[in-house]
Amino acid sequence: MYILGISAFYHDSAAALIKDGEIVAAAQEERFSRKKHDARFPVNAITYCLSEAGISLSDVAHVAFYEKPFIKFERLLETYLATVPFGFQSFRMAIPLWLKEKLFQKSLLAEELRAFDPAFDGEQKLLFAEHHQSHAASAFFPSPFKEATVLTVDGVGEWATASAGIGRDKSLSITKEMHFPHSLGLLYSAFTYYLGFKVNSGEYKVMGLAPYGNPVFAQTILDNIIDVKPDGSFRLDQRYFNYCTGLTMTSPLLHKLFGTPPRKSESPLTQWHMDMAASIQAVTEYIMFKLVRSLVKETAIRNLCLAGGVALNCVANGKILLEGLVDNLWIQPAAGDAGGSLGAALAAYHGLLDKPRIINPQDSMHGSYLGPAFKQEDVEQRLQKCGAVFQRLEEKDLINAVADALAEGQAVGWHQGRMEFGPRALGGRSILGDPRSPAMQKNLNLKIKYRESFRPFAPSVPREHVSEWFDINSDSPYMLLVAPVKEKHRLAMNENEQALFGIDKLNVSRSSIPAVTHVDYSARVQTVHEHSNPHYYKLLKAFHERTGCPVLVNTSFNVRGEPIVCTPEDSFHCFMGTGLDMLVIENCLLRKPLQNPALKRDYRESFELD
Repeated sequence: MYILGISAFYHDSAAALIKDGEIVAAAQEERFSRKKHDARFPVNAITYCLSEAGISLSDVAHVAFYEKPFIKFERLLETYLATVPFGFQSFRMAIPLWLKEKLFQKSLLAEELRAFDPAFDGEQKLLFAEHHQSHAASAFFPSPFKEATVLTVDGVGEWATASAGIGRDKSLSITKEMHFPHSLGLLYSAFTYYLGFKVNSGEYKVMGLAPYGNPVFAQTILDNIIDVKPDGSFRLDQRYFNYCTGLTMTSPLLHKLFGTPPRKSESPLTQWHMDMAASIQAVTEYIMFKLVRSLVKETAIRNLCLAGGVALNCVANGKILLEGLVDNLWIQPAAGDAGGSLGAALAAYHGLLDKPRIINPQDSMHGSYLGPAFKQEDVEQRLQKCGAVFQRLEEKDLINAVADALAEGQAVGWHQGRMEFGPRALGGRSILGDPRSPAMQKNLNLKIKYRESFRPFAPSVPREHVSEWFDINSDSPYMLLVAPVKEKHRLAMNENEQALFGIDKLNVSRSSIPAVTHVDYSARVQTVHEHSNPHYYKLLKAFHERTGCPVLVNTSFNVRGEPIVCTPEDSFHCFMGTGLDMLVIENCLLRKPLQNPALKRDYRESFELD
């Protein structure tokens, strides 16, 4: 039995296909459309999922949508009525769109799906899960646990902003919820907006900026803005926010409390901004700790599954594990709305249809390598059409050539196998570098990614070596846990270095792998497993043999504002538009000096800034 899951119409539209409970394919629409966070109906993602399985939509038993539009509309109306007349401008903009499209989403979905199958029967085949039910299903059902506490935290679904429940075998029950407008995700997004970054896009920048500051405003936030209860539930004082009634996230009262208006996008970052980022990160961790501690005490189940946008806060995740709040932690790699497509399909299969669940001791996500792959002959034909100059090498020779280039300090675009599902590049569509290089972090940010210099990079390391380099001894295949670099690899700072503030800290090497060591000695770790990505695993081994270091810099294969590359053409264009030295696509190796200079692209202005 095939079930197709869809998330769409808010942000990060995606599609996922399961067969008898097994995940066949999943991908975000942005990877095909090349529009970051594309919210449109995922025509391309659906087409890919069906083609991966070799079926048509008529072979699909059910199509599951990740939320219930009528309940969402109910929340919208009640919010506007409760805040009359303050929300009129927002109401005037939102309601026509709802009346024209979103209120009739079932008909709209059926119409879109009939483009794939003219005989598609929406009344019989179309199912709707609640938003947080989809998140919870995406967290528990693919996990390696037979039994787990399940926590989902995001901005808002229909009414819920967080939910908690218990998963046992094929059953999943939601036992409690927090409701709009009290939302940890919206609180973090409000401060993302206040710090001059884009909402639903720049939250990870706030997380990356936080270690440069001190949480000096955390108590002010706790004393004035949020009332946190002992179990982690809370209420937000809505006077400080504008997301219920207006077109911005924060209100003049919040600006008055901290003595400054919102930062203008792309304006200089000061120590004040870094301290504010550190403060909202500290408050987020404080609330997550309380939520997890109280839930685990209540359920007495020390396996925890996480999903929802806040579950992408890998700093908080790492501390939950480091503090021993749970014994085992598993996070859905596509924790945001894209993962809702997978959750909706799984919720329909195990919940509504009561079908059995097969538990994989690693997990059932196949390393999150669920997107398109390209055969060698197809890659060669595509590259020839692009005018690329390349060598075709056998695997051993290719691995040796790339390991040599990395050891020499070159930056390599690495396009291998199936594309990742979720926001992280995991060795399928990655840019790789030498973590020992003091200049690598800045060079990758400024000359290749064209992004802010403060943003950190993640280390990839074979699973068996992770505890030799980082204070963690558990799987972290999806780059969703932050852990400290081992003391023995750290470098002591002198008095002048210790006295530095803000971005000045960036220029100080803090360990023997400075390119992946953040200013607080932390790193967002990816453990690489031979069974899930043997090709990438072999490269790490080859680099280790040459350098004595089993770690590589791994960042997503894209520039700022661009979705991660999908096709060989995407990879070649990014290669030619950036300072990458080498590109590897399957068994094809491309060196920058050998390419036609006329094919170079001005990539800096190609995408809207994130």
